[in-house]
Amino acid sequence: MDRSPVVAGRFYTADPRALAREVAGYLALAETPEEAPTLLAMVPHAGYVFSGPVAGRTLGEARLAPLVVLLGPNHTGQGQPLALWPSGRWTFPGGGLDVDAGLAGALLQAEPRLKADTAAHSQEHSLEVVLPFLAAANPQAAIVPICVAEPRYAELEAVAASLAGVLGALGRPVSLVVSSDMSHFLDDARARRVDALALEPVLTLDPRGLYDTVRTQGISMCGVLPMTLGLLVAKALGAASARLAAYATSAAASGDTSRVVGYAGVLVR
Repeated sequence: MDRSPVVAGRFYTADPRALAREVAGYLALAETPEEAPTLLAMVPHAGYVFSGPVAGRTLGEARLAPLVVLLGPNHTGQGQPLALWPSGRWTFPGGGLDVDAGLAGALLQAEPRLKADTAAHSQEHSLEVVLPFLAAANPQAAIVPICVAEPRYAELEAVAASLAGVLGALGRPVSLVVSSDMSHFLDDARARRVDALALEPVLTLDPRGLYDTVRTQGISMCGVLPMTLGLLVAKALGAASARLAAYATSAAASGDTSRVVGYAGVLVR
């Protein structure tokens, strides 16, 4: 089953040529390309005018594998807590990427908590907005999209072990891309402070620390669950270090510092 875009014309332009130019411009903001392969990248998913520079710089500096497992939050409440899109093609204006049905099937077979479910993805924007960046960086890339809404750490830990087992035995490189914004609707100074609290365990590869910090501090990081899962998988696959590739708030585009959303780009190798 193919997936057509649902936020083209809202989060990003629906004009294929304009979209290609805009994405290329954001990717060109990259300054320090990774020397080692990127095991995990975290990028934001707001409207491009707000989060495009952070997403572009981060993915422009990444060295992603041709096979990418996408992990994003569930903003809509639809579908299964761990919903994997099993086959077909995800499209956007002017292009698209194929789902790797072989890897999708292997993950579903290895982990019963994962469910083949398109409902969770049908109106969800968090992975769709990342797609044009991935396709621009590598038009031959293949994806496995997973929507993550499982709130229990022990369950995420168990799922991560299954995923890492499959990916580690795959025999070809794979990268994880997590889609997440940071804090929502605080003033700029406070947003930066609380985002730094959440990013500290991310940058020290501490998934439990991220999970606990976001919850105890009440940080409105919408992708904390997929990022917790992603960090758990990355650590199991041998992740050694992480760096902050980019950070901004929506005030950079809007000029309004009274009510912002934070955006961070992280690269793990």
